[in-house]
Amino acid sequence: MQEFNSILAGFGGQGILFMGKAIAYAGLIDGKEVSWLPSYGPEMRGGTANCSVCISEEDICSPLVTNPNVLIAMNLPSFDKFIDTVVPGGTVIIDSTLVSKKVDRTDVNVSYIPATEIAESKGLKGLANIILIGKLLEQTNFCSYETIEKTINEVVPARKKNLIPKNMEAINIGMNYKN
Repeated sequence: MQEFNSILAGFGGQGILFMGKAIAYAGLIDGKEVSWLPSYGPEMRGGTANCSVCISEEDICSPLVTNPNVLIAMNLPSFDKFIDTVVPGGTVIIDSTLVSKKVDRTDVNVSYIPATEIAESKGLKGLANIILIGKLLEQTNFCSYETIEKTINEVVPARKKNLIPKNMEAINIGMNYKN
């Protein structure tokens, strides 16, 4: 795997930090070096939230990602803030339910997936972030499917274990979505 330096961004309450935690945990399961650096506004829910996740075979010198090779944007302010920071050849995944803009750049690989709309229509309210992890897995192979299964089983809190099948359904929807 190439070095994985990502920024995941959106509004507080969309599960941005949980998404980052899950991706980082997958790296841990695979025995990689990992960093997870959350950042959110003082108002949390409804305010801006983003996190940087790095996964590498080598030591990670800094958890701060300024030029990601992966960007997941779940709202327009995050798209506007980070789209120009993605390195050429990088992967951009956009929740097109909430981001109506298109990427002008031709040097990045872009996937538009209406994750929030899909989650609502499939009875997976609150799992748009997990749908986006599925799309990320399909686009980058940052881990194996078996690893993401183990990850979901580990990171879903005990009080919500009944939602593990819905989380895996969301992963599969993201992996299989074609735009």
